[in-house]
Amino acid sequence: MSSVEGVLVMVKGMYHYIAEAWKRPYDGEMLEVMRQRLIKWRREPAVIRIDKPTRIDRARALGYKAKIGFIVVRVRVRKGGRRKPRPDSGRRPKRMGIYGFAPAKSLRLIAEERAARKYPNLEVLNSYYVGEDGNYKWFEVILVDPHHPAICNDPEIKWICEKQHHGRVFRGLTSAGKKMRGLRKSRGLKYTIKYKWKRKQKERREKKRHEASRGAREPWTIAKRLEEE
Repeated sequence: MSSVEGVLVMVKGMYHYIAEAWKRPYDGEMLEVMRQRLIKWRREPAVIRIDKPTRIDRARALGYKAKIGFIVVRVRVRKGGRRKPRPDSGRRPKRMGIYGFAPAKSLRLIAEERAARKYPNLEVLNSYYVGEDGNYKWFEVILVDPHHPAICNDPEIKWICEKQHHGRVFRGLTSAGKKMRGLRKSRGLKYTIKYKWKRKQKERREKKRHEASRGAREPWTIAKRLEEE
């Protein structure tokens, strides 16, 4: 019983402390743990199935369940842009095309696609970041068997058994795919596409010229604006 009567003490669970540790995975006690993990992961294949998630809190939040029909795969992806060979024939240095070739996809989406190709009978549910070094990034991908009765009879995950979700990772329907396609909500943040569109609509309704539009900086326009002020 607390010394202060009537005060409700909220006890935080295990997942809370796991999430707190993963906010700064390369500081404090996590530093040596991550160092040993990365040394081990570098020697493993690029796509490898693991027994249980490294970040159980994140996996559970994304829909993972410790039941038959769910598997977790750790994928290693090389960091940086695309590597292009230097052309042999003549070109201007500007047109050599060896610098600045960045893929349009995120590394997390690339990891999901590689996991899906490795296990073609499974569907990608989601993925999350687990570590990186100077050359590679590692992601863990949650895969689901849409043909297993345990999945088809589960009311929370049976939607993935429907045929319209087949190959969802290759059609940009996972969380990483939607983020890459710009389909994430902005929540009304400033300087987003939605914010700028609403601002321009307001200017059109009030019949105000934008500062960058033609005629906005004409002398008579500036004089009229000063008179109004």
